[in-house]
Amino acid sequence: MILVTVGTLLPFDRLVREIDRLAADGHFVGEEVFVQKGVGGYEPKHVRWTEALDRADFRRLATSSRAIVSHAGMGTIIQALNQGKPMLVVPRRRHLRENVNDHQLATARRFEADGQVLAAYDISELGSKLAALATFRPAPRDARPDLVVARISSFVRTQTVRS
Repeated sequence: MILVTVGTLLPFDRLVREIDRLAADGHFVGEEVFVQKGVGGYEPKHVRWTEALDRADFRRLATSSRAIVSHAGMGTIIQALNQGKPMLVVPRRRHLRENVNDHQLATARRFEADGQVLAAYDISELGSKLAALATFRPAPRDARPDLVVARISSFVRTQTVRS
């Protein structure tokens, strides 16, 4: 199963709509796709979905998934990495009014450069990136939590956020 999650605070219909279109076109033949679509207005017609998941259900679905597709939210990325799940992120974009700034673009670029995630910066890349996700494995991380937290903190402190 592929778990698609967009969080619950902001709509991300661009990603949900494209996942649904790919499903309609037969991209996921033989594989279940489950979408947590958030507060967006688009309701998928070709995949199972829910608006929100509680923590226990999210953990259960993430654990049973073979891969996770998500916005480039730090919480979701960290959870996927902690479970060793291959992950494809699609950053929310300010110019598309999906977020107040482009911090998710910086997050996606950094984690992709470290070999931790795959990233699709344009929705037209989603199909090919999903195909690459089938064989993608996140690069090994330092197992010491204090170093991981220090690295994330350093990354956050050095980013310029433009609103």
